Amino acid sequence: MSLAMKQQQNEEINLTPLSIAKPEAKLYLSFMYVAFISLFIGGLMGLLQVLVRSGDFELPLGIGYYQILTLHGVILALVLTTFFIIGFQYSLLGKTVGMSDKQRKLGWLSFWTMTIGTALTGTAILLGEANVLYTFYAPLKAHPIFYIGLALVVVGTWIAALVNWHQVYVWKKAHPNQKTPLLAFMVTINMIMWVICSLGVAVTVLVQFIPWSLGYTETINVLLSRTLFWYFGHPLVYFWLLPAYMAWYAIIPKIIGGKIFSDSLARLSFILFLFFSIPVGFHHQLTEPGIDPTWKFIQVVLTFMVIVPSLMTAFSMFAMFETTGRKQGATGLFDWFKKLPWKDVRFVAPFAGMVAFIPGGAGGIINASHQLNTLVHNTIWVTGHFHLTIATTVLLTFFGIAYWLIPHLTGRKLTPKIHKLGIYQTIIWAVGMLIMSGAMHIQGLLGGPRRSSFSEYGGTEQAAEWVGYQTAQAVGGTLLFIGIVLMIYIFMELLAFAPKGEEEFPIAEEEEDAQPTPSWMENWKLWIGITIALILFAYTIPMIDIIQNAPPGSPPFDNIL
Repeated sequence: MSLAMKQQQNEEINLTPLSIAKPEAKLYLSFMYVAFISLFIGGLMGLLQVLVRSGDFELPLGIGYYQILTLHGVILALVLTTFFIIGFQYSLLGKTVGMSDKQRKLGWLSFWTMTIGTALTGTAILLGEANVLYTFYAPLKAHPIFYIGLALVVVGTWIAALVNWHQVYVWKKAHPNQKTPLLAFMVTINMIMWVICSLGVAVTVLVQFIPWSLGYTETINVLLSRTLFWYFGHPLVYFWLLPAYMAWYAIIPKIIGGKIFSDSLARLSFILFLFFSIPVGFHHQLTEPGIDPTWKFIQVVLTFMVIVPSLMTAFSMFAMFETTGRKQGATGLFDWFKKLPWKDVRFVAPFAGMVAFIPGGAGGIINASHQLNTLVHNTIWVTGHFHLTIATTVLLTFFGIAYWLIPHLTGRKLTPKIHKLGIYQTIIWAVGMLIMSGAMHIQGLLGGPRRSSFSEYGGTEQAAEWVGYQTAQAVGGTLLFIGIVLMIYIFMELLAFAPKGEEEFPIAEEEEDAQPTPSWMENWKLWIGITIALILFAYTIPMIDIIQNAPPGSPPFDNIL
């Protein structure tokens, strides 16, 4: 049994963070290794993309544009994020509820299952046998190894979910009638959402894509495959975001010297994300024929419901900032803003991510609005939005987490030098993304397409308007790659070269006068039941219609990109 588990059992009430034993730290770090290797590879592919799109660079050695575009999307949107999240969540639960030796062994099983799946998928892409982009839309067909690898990655995350839930179950059994620690509650919610939504992509990969790619079936129901993908694809965004919210709610307060503004508000926001993040996939298919407009409208309404917990989070964050600042002596209307630790990269990087989420969230509302979506759908506006929300809000928060998590796990110190480099890295990233994403948004409004390489489109006047913005994207993308190289250097320093020492694993406490968290917030059967009911309401009738009135199936289109 691990040191953390023994310590947990010796405590009647677990109010203080547990210790992380070396075997556990090794497991958590293994996920971080893959995440940061993925950051470098995916970032290099992104740099090549924007250079090609500028019209001044051609890929060498017969490498195809859609080959690097697919690798960029898969390695960053699926591999980097998933490995970082699973490793981070393991560390949160190891710190708050403990991890037994048996759970750790299952954790390694999840890691190797995901890693083998990643290697298979990456190999198919590198060999040019999977130029299907990260959405792998049918009827584009990849090599079966691509889909088998993706399936293994998903299975690995399911194993991780079972480990997480068992960790919480063991803790609850040892601490009856006590509320689950906030971070453990949040991880539980995120993994419930993940398992429910990933069933969609698992079904389409196992039942549709693998038999089709192996030649066992001649055609595929394109509309059904896309619907199952977006049943998974939109909750995937919240699977990325919620770990960032975990840091915002429960870790940032400790870093700035404050306390959690409201434990109940934090839990309620996560419950609402569970309800409304899944039955909304149709807002990605507003221009898709074959789906009844009524059901598109219903899912758009449900999409707008997600705005509520997002605004609750924004209120909670800035209320916490102001409360902390006033406790530190701030008096004026905005004097508290000056009290924030602007030289602490553990705060500055996530805060930059929070700021980016303001225009990113507003863009999401536009994308989900039927009339406005018609204007920007399949333009590079959508790519710009995606890079604001995920590549800025999520990644900058993940970077902020890495500044304390990696040295805590390796037994090293976050030195003033690394602090300074981290601030530079955050500024470079923010400026690079402002240039690149801003140019993408503007070019999208001018009709510039997404998913396309450089083209003059026959010398049309409209295409000529896009060239300057594509050059700006190359400038921004170059800055971002510099930021990636700097982040990899910082990661290596914290991993092996920084001075030995102890770095805090910051977990905030509640305010002393906080109201007790209602016990009904842990009524898991109720929350899961409501979630399933909303999914059945939003998807049952349209899915029956899609299957019964399916258009003719499509044969595969192989390597046309």
